[in-house]
Amino acid sequence: MSSEQSQRDLCSARHRAALSIGINLTLAAAKGVAGIVSGSTALIGDAIHSGTDVLASLATWVGLYVAGREHPSFPYGLYKAETVATLVTSIAVIVAAYEIARQAVFGAKQLPDVAVALPVAGVSLLVALFFGIYQLREGRRLNSPALQADARDYLADALSTTIVFLGLLATRFGYALDRWAAAVVALFVLRAGGALLLTALKDLLDASMDREMERQIIAMVEEHPRITKVKQCLSRTAGGRFIVDMDVLMKTESAKLADHVADRLEELIPRKFPLVVMARVRPHFAPDGIVRRIIPVDKPEGEMSSHFVRAPWFLIETRDTKKDRILKRQFVENPHARKEKKRGLLVGNWLLSLKPDEIVVPEKHHGTAIALLEEAGVDILPVGQDTVRQD
Repeated sequence: MSSEQSQRDLCSARHRAALSIGINLTLAAAKGVAGIVSGSTALIGDAIHSGTDVLASLATWVGLYVAGREHPSFPYGLYKAETVATLVTSIAVIVAAYEIARQAVFGAKQLPDVAVALPVAGVSLLVALFFGIYQLREGRRLNSPALQADARDYLADALSTTIVFLGLLATRFGYALDRWAAAVVALFVLRAGGALLLTALKDLLDASMDREMERQIIAMVEEHPRITKVKQCLSRTAGGRFIVDMDVLMKTESAKLADHVADRLEELIPRKFPLVVMARVRPHFAPDGIVRRIIPVDKPEGEMSSHFVRAPWFLIETRDTKKDRILKRQFVENPHARKEKKRGLLVGNWLLSLKPDEIVVPEKHHGTAIALLEEAGVDILPVGQDTVRQD
């Protein structure tokens, strides 16, 4: 993901967090007034829950705002500001659980006026449920842990309001369950707050990315023709995103080429894995004298082809440069020789999958395939040919 796209996502997330503050404030006010007027302990407790959500949503917005800032004292970015916002959200939810339980145990014993409380509880339930689902979907799309935490808070609010609504509904039919409903609400809210707290603490303690994603990143890097193997891959969280530090062995003695390949991989990793916001690749030289050279030919054991991407066959030679001898020869058929569209792109990517160190091409040959190979750090060895077809 580019830095521009990351900034756009953060801006979009901030707008949604600001909307969340307004909705939570409205819900808290409506529940609080209705709870006091009706005398519903459960609804008052639910209003306290929504009131703490206002602070949590405000913390989310502040965290998202700070996450988009840059400062020389924080070279790895301020993405963990979202984690701090998530931590504040979890604490607010746990405090809400305590307040609801306290109201259930020590609040005044009276039957609420369901004519006032029931409609407010029903409307609040629908608002919290639908906005929570929307916020969760947007949080996942934008890869924002703070928005996802805010969404789960709304869903916890919807769950607690469901209990309140059912308690009020039972009261309407003569069953005094309002205080019991408040106690159940407290348990559910406490559980949600504990889960959020655990998530935030794991992030703050620099938990690594999941092993499957790490394996995929290593596999992608080791597919590069100049990479022998990944020696070490370390990762840590950054506000629900990841920073990757990697040591790789490279088959080259050229520091310039090694730097080029490392820079390219540092661009490719975040592009293919959007949750990775920063990658650092440290090359280690490991030349072994074994070179893999690919040559376009007209047929097995035939002459070198005057075409490149249209060559029907390619010869793969494994050479020992220290002893100046060929260890292995293999002919492979070009699967894209007859393609009419994007032939250069297809052939270039296919040749890269063969992990060549050197490619022999006709003189003055240019095109998409050659550009891909050069960008990957493959050595291009032109030979004297006057007639050349472009890809």
